[in-house]
Amino acid sequence: MEYLTQREWERFIGVVESTRDRAMLTVAYWRGLRASEIGLLTMADLDMEAGRIRVRRLKGSRGGEYHLSPEETTALLAWLEIRGAKPGPLFPTQTGGAIKRGMVYLLVRRYAREAGLPAEKQHPHILKHSIATHLLDKGVAITAVQDWLGHRNIANTMVYAAVTNAQRLEAERIAYA
Repeated sequence: MEYLTQREWERFIGVVESTRDRAMLTVAYWRGLRASEIGLLTMADLDMEAGRIRVRRLKGSRGGEYHLSPEETTALLAWLEIRGAKPGPLFPTQTGGAIKRGMVYLLVRRYAREAGLPAEKQHPHILKHSIATHLLDKGVAITAVQDWLGHRNIANTMVYAAVTNAQRLEAERIAYA
């Protein structure tokens, strides 16, 4: 399972100069969104006063309402200064429609290349893999990560647990004590 290390994530988001793209990719990472789910977000889904966002997921996954991370809040506030508060897609295209997954793919690939990431890490789904792995590395419970990602089946979340070094190190610390 490929994912961005924390350092790679920081390099990736660090090359994104577009305010819209930075907000969009920060939300995609923190919410573990598929490329096609990004285009589903509308202004009605965002409550900056409460610091919450409503996510609708595809492929049978569970959506929900989530608190924004500090990084999301910062990026979204900067984007909303430019975008304004009119109804419609949260991340519109130049023509005003919702961004499509193909464009998200092209943007992720472009920024990943600029950040010097390897080819196998140059796709939008890497963001979902990365947040799952980062949360588990920080000790977040597997059931909380399951909810975070909208997985109905815990087995879909368990694949991420296999790649976390923090859990392996903790198990070794306990076993070798």
